Amino acid sequence: MPAESRAPAPPRAQSLSARTWVTVVVLGLVGQLAWTVENMYLNVFVYDTITADPTVIATLVAASAVAATLATMLVGAWSDRARTRRPFIAVGYVLWGLTTATFGFVQPAAGADAALAVGTAVVAIVALDCVMSFFGSGANDAAFNAWVTESTAPSNRGRVDGVLAIMPLIGMLVVFGALDGLTQAGRWTLFFGIVGLVTAVVGVIAWFLVRDPERIESAQGAYLASVVHGLRPSSVRANPRLYLLLLAYAVVGTSTQVFIPYLIIYIQRYLRIDGYAIVLGSVLILASIASVLGGRVIDRVGKVRAILPSVAILVVGLVAMFFVRDMLAVIVAGTVMMAGFMLSIAAISASVRDATPTDRVGMVQGLRMIAAVLIPMVAGPFIGAAVIVGAAETYVDLGVVKQVPTPWIFPAAAVVAVFVVVPVLLLRRHDRRSVDAAAPAVSEARA
Repeated sequence: MPAESRAPAPPRAQSLSARTWVTVVVLGLVGQLAWTVENMYLNVFVYDTITADPTVIATLVAASAVAATLATMLVGAWSDRARTRRPFIAVGYVLWGLTTATFGFVQPAAGADAALAVGTAVVAIVALDCVMSFFGSGANDAAFNAWVTESTAPSNRGRVDGVLAIMPLIGMLVVFGALDGLTQAGRWTLFFGIVGLVTAVVGVIAWFLVRDPERIESAQGAYLASVVHGLRPSSVRANPRLYLLLLAYAVVGTSTQVFIPYLIIYIQRYLRIDGYAIVLGSVLILASIASVLGGRVIDRVGKVRAILPSVAILVVGLVAMFFVRDMLAVIVAGTVMMAGFMLSIAAISASVRDATPTDRVGMVQGLRMIAAVLIPMVAGPFIGAAVIVGAAETYVDLGVVKQVPTPWIFPAAAVVAVFVVVPVLLLRRHDRRSVDAAAPAVSEARA
């Protein structure tokens, strides 16, 4: 029996209902619209209106990652005990949207003392970002992702996670196509307001759209014990596959966070490509197609088996991005890079769902956030910032000298990505040992 089939998951029909697919797509897409604003455009907003210091951007990303992880751990365990995901999703999306809409009001006041205004704005934007991330992660990363795990089965998770993997890119594409003009014109208040309103409205719709699976199991023990259950050494020993997969998630996530926070700024300021929205739009569409098609392949060949080839595609794309300069070459290299990224995440994420204990689904979302968000978003942006500062590339904007991201962020990301080999090889060794250990028992049973 393949190692992956031993992952704990209740039996379930292989096909998903139309309602489930609609819920996955609508909540997944709108959630990623909001995360696009927070993960990419908020960095551009800070860069353009508050400060160009890359360390401030790295601090912003890291602080929001901590808040998001705490929210996912707390809300995930809470929803496990409540045995329902719907209210956490619906109310969370509404609060998420309302806080997103307030970003545009945090700008240094004209005529104020420059240093004081910038310092105040930095503190305010970091604090607001943490609040927004708390609501967003509680709704999306904790409740929604737990709902997806409980509404799918091992036989269809590759396809589902293949679709979910493209949602960040589709979210970027929608924002670029519909709203980028507002950011170019400096109309940040309207930009944040539109995205926030859409997110809040979908929260209301979610109340009527989401149906809790009938098989939500309740975790035992006190609430705080449930929150930290996954951090105990005994839990690691009991679920080695889960934690090796989470380690692989952390490596790939850290790799991508070396360059993603600075990607738009790099294309705009270093490559000086005026039509950067065309570049990103083309990359997102092509890479999304590759991810959807690749999701079916992942289900066929095996999720764990697909991880290393997917990461290899990511590394090839990252190396190519170091060399390309013109628009067409950037589109080709970027497509390879982002396709590898999405396929890697789809394979790892689906494998994590397969290895999730059925009575700790919400709690595992907290562990997933540590691996997929906290570690990558704390370590990755600071690695990127160190590379940018070390390269010391600058340009002058209205008489102000600003640092600019350089191509070196891509090979730095590739080096980090290569380390995924370690947990994947350990995982394969564990699976082989488990199969060998189970063989005598199977033989005795047949005899």
